Amino acid sequence: MEKETAFDSDLIHAIFKHIWTRRSLERERNGGTDAKESEFFLDQAGAGTSKKNRPTSANANALKLSCELLRVFVTEAVQRAAAIAEAEGVSKIEATHLERILPQLLLDF
Repeated sequence: MEKETAFDSDLIHAIFKHIWTRRSLERERNGGTDAKESEFFLDQAGAGTSKKNRPTSANANALKLSCELLRVFVTEAVQRAAAIAEAEGVSKIEATHLERILPQLLLDF
């Protein structure tokens, strides 16, 4: 049995942090009524700090699980695309093969 390659948890954490930072900046830039209203309701409910002031983080188990989910997702995508390519008599997976399997793959996950 061949060894399964996992995604690096530091890389996945860096990607998550990048997305969280970008979304935070977008929220600040938009500064619409939705953000202010949600902060008002959080303050009224006594939920503590607002989203704007709260740092976003992920614990080690969540990162490990995210890495495993990505590994399974990518493995499944490659296997399905390879099956399509093989059915067409091609030995190389192309973007069109991935495009054909993607809708059902997303529904399955």
